[in-house]
Amino acid sequence: MRKALSTAFGMACALGLILTVEPVSAADKPVGKWNTVDEKTGKVVSEVELYDEGGRLYGKIVRLADPVDAKGKPKVCSKCQGADKDQPIVGLLIVKDLAPDKDKFKGGTILDPADGKVYRAELWKEGEQLKVRGYLGPFYKTQTWVKAK
Repeated sequence: MRKALSTAFGMACALGLILTVEPVSAADKPVGKWNTVDEKTGKVVSEVELYDEGGRLYGKIVRLADPVDAKGKPKVCSKCQGADKDQPIVGLLIVKDLAPDKDKFKGGTILDPADGKVYRAELWKEGEQLKVRGYLGPFYKTQTWVKAK
């Protein structure tokens, strides 16, 4: 689902809403393992481990629900560019360089191994869920990740 950011901002201004946001606390950092979920089937696709490195957030795929291709070989990122080209998807660094910004993590990127594209990214926690948003120009798509058990 794609939405224009200006619409939400415009509505908040029209309603006279004033938002105050507290900075991300250590307890709210989404470090740990998260499951990505297929939006159509509701099934877990992968497990991503998010970790803090120098105050920035990074994440790598640590498990795939279906880790091998039709030939029984580990799946690789065939559509990726540069150093990630043809690298195994398990172990692939997909979330890079997100910095805390109020209640979110922003300013970094996320790689989609399915299409090999790198998107500007931000993420934030909503309860026990993690919202992960990738931007392509003014358009975006948001996924919901759930805490891995």
